Amino acid sequence: MKDLFGGAAPYYARYRADYGDQAIEHLATTFGPDSSILDLGCGPGTVAIPLAGRVREVTAADPDEEMLAEGRRLAANIPNIRWLRGDSTMLREFPPFDHVVMGRSFHWMDRRTVLAELDELLPPDGVVALAGPTRDPGEEPWEPAMRRVREEFGLGAMTATNSWEATGEHPHDVLATSSFSDLSSIMYERRLVYDLEAVIGLQLSYSYSSPARLGDRLEAFTDVARKALLASNPSGRWEYVTETEVLAARRAPA
Repeated sequence: MKDLFGGAAPYYARYRADYGDQAIEHLATTFGPDSSILDLGCGPGTVAIPLAGRVREVTAADPDEEMLAEGRRLAANIPNIRWLRGDSTMLREFPPFDHVVMGRSFHWMDRRTVLAELDELLPPDGVVALAGPTRDPGEEPWEPAMRRVREEFGLGAMTATNSWEATGEHPHDVLATSSFSDLSSIMYERRLVYDLEAVIGLQLSYSYSSPARLGDRLEAFTDVARKALLASNPSGRWEYVTETEVLAARRAPA
């Protein structure tokens, strides 16, 4: 996984939508102010950075050094985040933690193995929290145009082996059959606005169209994407409503 997002980190940090203040506040309330949190698959700190001011400490772990470097840069003045290179196969090597949060990283993991290991590592009241799109997020308004561009460049969407799309198992389904089967969920809705450069930057944040994957076709890709997007929407401005789900999973009461 560490090579999937080559060159994507600055685009990921700038153009990927964050989870919003309400979602972060909900996570902080769920964990408690004196808690130590593992943000597993942290990327450039999308959760770790806003969460750090609301909990005791955050260990932000990711296999991609470029993502960690971007996170360290953005969090230069935040003292209670520990940035570590590592992935879900290294849980026992991380400092102790009270709770764990995962964003979109969960679908890249061997999810059942990770949950079984977390059952051994988390304290009795430990929470496994997921933050991300809802079960049926809908299509972004620029996606039809970008789909045609990706097809032109032979860039099929890269689907994680253990993802909902590949297995048919939504995270709810996986958690419900794990030790963390006591589930609570809340949705937060927001209206987002993207301009042309933001839509193009967003494409470069994805594993299937990262700068590393495009290589020497990067400039051609962005040129074709810009023309296709403006042809589909000359205003160069897109609005859409997005929903973020925060899912908290606890061990079922005995």
